[in-house]
Amino acid sequence: MLITLKLATGSILIGLVVLGLKMLAYYLTGSIALYSDALESVINLVTALAALTAVRLAARPASHRHPYGYHKAEYLSAVLEGVLIVLAALSILREAYFGFISPKPLDASFSGLAFNGLASLINAAWSWVLIRGGRKSRSTALEADGRHLLTDVITSAGTLAGVGLVFATGWQVFDPGLAALVAINILWSGWRLVKDSVAGLMDEAVAPEILTRIRHVISTHAGGAIEAHDVRTRHAGRMTFIDFHLVVPSTMLIAEAHEICDRLEGALKAEIEDAVTTIHVEPENKAKHSGVLVL
Repeated sequence: MLITLKLATGSILIGLVVLGLKMLAYYLTGSIALYSDALESVINLVTALAALTAVRLAARPASHRHPYGYHKAEYLSAVLEGVLIVLAALSILREAYFGFISPKPLDASFSGLAFNGLASLINAAWSWVLIRGGRKSRSTALEADGRHLLTDVITSAGTLAGVGLVFATGWQVFDPGLAALVAINILWSGWRLVKDSVAGLMDEAVAPEILTRIRHVISTHAGGAIEAHDVRTRHAGRMTFIDFHLVVPSTMLIAEAHEICDRLEGALKAEIEDAVTTIHVEPENKAKHSGVLVL
């Protein structure tokens, strides 16, 4: 968790540096496309702050009011990021519209393009660090922040190419045109981010391949039981919640059934990192005979 907090804090520092470089690039060139790129960096900084808050909140232990913990705070951060991305895109489209109506000549500043290119290289390196770190720590907020930065890198590359075309051809329409394309790409990125985060808030089940692994662990580590049924899963940040019914012989002692449950919980935690398992034990006459058979 300490590494996660360090990455979230690092995103704020990186965001400040990148924002300064891109605003300088816009100031030197007057390009609407570069303005759109700088505006997205403002959003990056705001969402980095939200990600840090979410990561710190998700690290808090469960409480009386929140017995399942605060892990979903990371999904809220990702939803906020998606909404802000959409708002930024709409602002860029507004500027692009006025740029089409009243095109303005750009200042052919090589230093402005160089500053923007340097900012994009920094974002590219940091996005890789965030995505890798987010996957390793299973932090939704960090991985979402990294993917957003990667989108920023791609749009920045297109923006630089478009501004270069304006300087090379003298056609001012390339500048607002590229800004509009950047805005559309940002809108798509924001929609995907909101969609994925809302799925987590709605307790979406784990991926089919992970569910297969869970069912296999139950089948091979529940010796003494008869079957398991109604296996259900959900994500909450980096945590994976698993619950199911375990059918045992009617004559089995409570202590024996409890030992099987302990064994299953340990095996599932070893297979699925940060798994939280809840098992409901049932006597044999309640069996559905339609679940996971024990090998």
